Amino acid sequence: MSTSKQRQRAQQARKQQAKQEQRRAAQRARRRRLTALIAGVAALALVATFVVAALVNTGPAEAVECDPGTTDARADHELPDPGVAEDRTWTVTLHTCATGTEQDITLELDGAAAPQAVASFVTLAGEGYFDGTGCHRLTTSGIYVLQCGDPTFTGTGGPGYEFGPIENAPEDDVYPAGTVAMARQGGNGESMGSQFFLVYEDSQIPSDEAGGYTVFGEITSGLDVVRAVADEGVADGATDGEPAGPVTIEGVETQ
Repeated sequence: MSTSKQRQRAQQARKQQAKQEQRRAAQRARRRRLTALIAGVAALALVATFVVAALVNTGPAEAVECDPGTTDARADHELPDPGVAEDRTWTVTLHTCATGTEQDITLELDGAAAPQAVASFVTLAGEGYFDGTGCHRLTTSGIYVLQCGDPTFTGTGGPGYEFGPIENAPEDDVYPAGTVAMARQGGNGESMGSQFFLVYEDSQIPSDEAGGYTVFGEITSGLDVVRAVADEGVADGATDGEPAGPVTIEGVETQ
């Protein structure tokens, strides 16, 4: 082979090697750009996460002073027809102030199982009857309930009517945690009005000569609010009486 041809081939080999080096350099540059892009996207996602967290996680609820509730009669209402319950499930939100914070308790009311009780409750709620009323009784031994719905805060107040008979009482006298039931006078199944109780721990409440107690709904959210009230106990260290801290229903929404 002549020296001239050898030089040509050597030059071609150097050119091919240079091109390969250029391609490899371009590939490395593309990888660096891709890596930088991925890192940038990840950084933006991290910033977005922190922003969302800052917007959503506002920390513990702001402490407020709960008003103990009104003590007026409000006894000027007429018993609504059971048909108002519409044979359906109602979603009810109690906007409460309890244990020094404003929190919601959500209920589902069974208009098919307890039409008269549900009709009464949703009608009174729509008329603002419960707004500003306090929960006047907490029981922490034997049975575990928080009783509300009496605007006079005496345990004897009502809407100006009473109704019965008892609807949807459990046959075994067991009221599971989360049960919403109507309060009434002992031995009188026709004495229901506006007062109701929220069961925060499984309770066995014996029937009397009138029967059990009308179960008309359940707590679907906010049972922890009721339990926090129970944790604070009853005033003066008793096991049945006024809650140690005020519990106020500030408003009620029904759907």
